[in-house]
Amino acid sequence: MCVLSAITIWTNKRYSFTSFFKQSDWGSSEAFWIGFALFLLNSFRFIAKPCAINLGIQDSGPHRAQPNAILEKVFTSITKSPDGKRLEGLSKQLDWDVRKIQRWFRHRRNQDKPTTLTKFCESMWRFTFYLSIFFYGIRFLWTVILCLLTVLSLFVFQPLTSRLYYYYILELAFYWSLMFSQFTDIKRKDFLIMFVHHLATIGLITFSYMNNMVRVGTLVLCLHDASDFLLEAAKLANYAKYQRLCDAFFMLFGVVFIVTRLGIYPFWILNTTLFESWELIGPYPSWWLFNGLLITLQMLHIIWSYLIIRTAYKALMRGKVRFCVGTNLTPSLPIKRSHFLCSYQSYSGFHSTNAFSLTRYLVF
Repeated sequence: MCVLSAITIWTNKRYSFTSFFKQSDWGSSEAFWIGFALFLLNSFRFIAKPCAINLGIQDSGPHRAQPNAILEKVFTSITKSPDGKRLEGLSKQLDWDVRKIQRWFRHRRNQDKPTTLTKFCESMWRFTFYLSIFFYGIRFLWTVILCLLTVLSLFVFQPLTSRLYYYYILELAFYWSLMFSQFTDIKRKDFLIMFVHHLATIGLITFSYMNNMVRVGTLVLCLHDASDFLLEAAKLANYAKYQRLCDAFFMLFGVVFIVTRLGIYPFWILNTTLFESWELIGPYPSWWLFNGLLITLQMLHIIWSYLIIRTAYKALMRGKVRFCVGTNLTPSLPIKRSHFLCSYQSYSGFHSTNAFSLTRYLVF
């Protein structure tokens, strides 16, 4: 009883805790679809790999470095990219040419990267998840739009149906998997940004559920899922070397991303949660946290939109871009206009991403 009282105070004193949860009965169809999803997850590799092979993607990794105990020790315990002074010392020690040592370190760095086939399979899994969860969530969007005519319906008075409950559970489980997987993947330049994003996302899903602000939570989830499957589609086309299709998907992704993240999200959702909800129900402890997380997410949207626009502009104006944001490539490496998406290793569960380092993180 004390726990329920504490949660009520944390959420809003005007309503009792029982106002927050009015779940409908379990539907028999949910069990079927969850079972089907588990089967799909377990057998997806048997679907994606044949598709990749039919598209001509080979399971051939990069050239492996020649075994050498001294260089391997330097690589694993000192540095993966030795400077000129260290290269000269290794050259004298091994009686190797400096260029040969540089080539060894380059091959050694590349051999840890996943193959194109692996990245294709991971992107295909993410594409399938994003597309499925978007169309599953779009069914709730029409109800949300009607209920937004009365802003108070954002809060408390929404029955938490079993379908909506499992929508939340699937999204929350997915983002927890991203949170853990980033610590086991190859560390990327945007590690801190993605860590903040995952924390904000998990916090938003959790607190919108606790406060029963599932209408606005559902809207935000669906809005953010709208662009991610387009990015994964662009990556799939890039791995299969359909560059025109890749460019088309990426440009479509950029338009949808900017419209949803810099247009609809701040001027509709944030306006409602920050100002209209203040007038109707007033602030309460978790209200500050919830809106703080929404604002944090918007700041990340601005950063990513800037990266998308800048890179696309350079590609169109100069015919090439000077670097891939968030990749492990050398910053001065030129990239052709047709190769908008530079593949690079990423993470599990949603593991490879593209040059703009936007894949796993463009989602609330």
